[in-house]
Amino acid sequence: MALYLVTGGAGFIGSHIVEELVGRGESVRVLDNLSTGREVNLTAIRGKIDFRQADIRDLESIRPLFAGVDYVIHLAALASVARSMENPVETTLVNLNGTLHVLLAARDAHARRVVMAATAAAYGDDPALPRVETQMPQPLSPYALTKLADEYYGQIFNRNFGLEVVALRYFNIFGPRQDPQSPYTGVLSKFIVAYLRGTTPTIFGDGEQSRDFTYVANVVDATLRACLAPTAPGKVINVGTGKSSTLNQTITLLNTILGAQVKPQYAPPRVADVRHSTADISRARTTLGYEPLVSFEDGLRHTVDWLRAALAGV
Repeated sequence: MALYLVTGGAGFIGSHIVEELVGRGESVRVLDNLSTGREVNLTAIRGKIDFRQADIRDLESIRPLFAGVDYVIHLAALASVARSMENPVETTLVNLNGTLHVLLAARDAHARRVVMAATAAAYGDDPALPRVETQMPQPLSPYALTKLADEYYGQIFNRNFGLEVVALRYFNIFGPRQDPQSPYTGVLSKFIVAYLRGTTPTIFGDGEQSRDFTYVANVVDATLRACLAPTAPGKVINVGTGKSSTLNQTITLLNTILGAQVKPQYAPPRVADVRHSTADISRARTTLGYEPLVSFEDGLRHTVDWLRAALAGV
């Protein structure tokens, strides 16, 4: 039985990964400072995991938590373009310094592999679609820049320090447990909450910007595949669906799912927002054996059901 350490394991994506690992009978240690993660996300499996509240910005406090660990899934981050524009120093301390600390602690504990969350934001506004890992990065925000730098740190450790590292560029993840109350949450949660509360969803821009919306179960599958895939170390790999939808199309789909006829309100575009984003998932297919498990529409239906129950206090 392998021991997995999941940083940010009480968060939206992390809690789904932890739950799946527990379901597979693996040993799991969770590291989270609970700044954005929530222990309630782990309620169903709390007695089956080793939970440690700690902060990746403090190297010496996290070093002992890596003892005996086989695989590190590194998700802890401030994952928001908008927040990074407001506070680039905080984003750098968490995303860049914190990731360096995780890599150092994993190396010194002789972990087998680190799988780190990278981001499609690294591509910036390159007009070439779909996004291919060989494209020149063009980060437009401190968030994108720090996560790209994390990739380079990972490659240095992979090449020079005997630590296997894989970077997964996630594309616009959504699903249950994405905090609808956070000002930095994903756009789909905000849209759905507006519908359920009878308010008008807001689109920043003309709504023709497109995203490769990726349901969280797809990301869980790809991430766990990346822990074991023999040819993955040293690679940067897109994780998406290979398809994209505009925000206007998404509103139309939500109207269908919810039996509504809502028209959004439009606001000025946000600084550093990317116009279009679609993943080429060829490398994920060949390296990880990955195929998206859940479609965008089915993922939206699952998310609507979860948010409806969450808002009702169920």
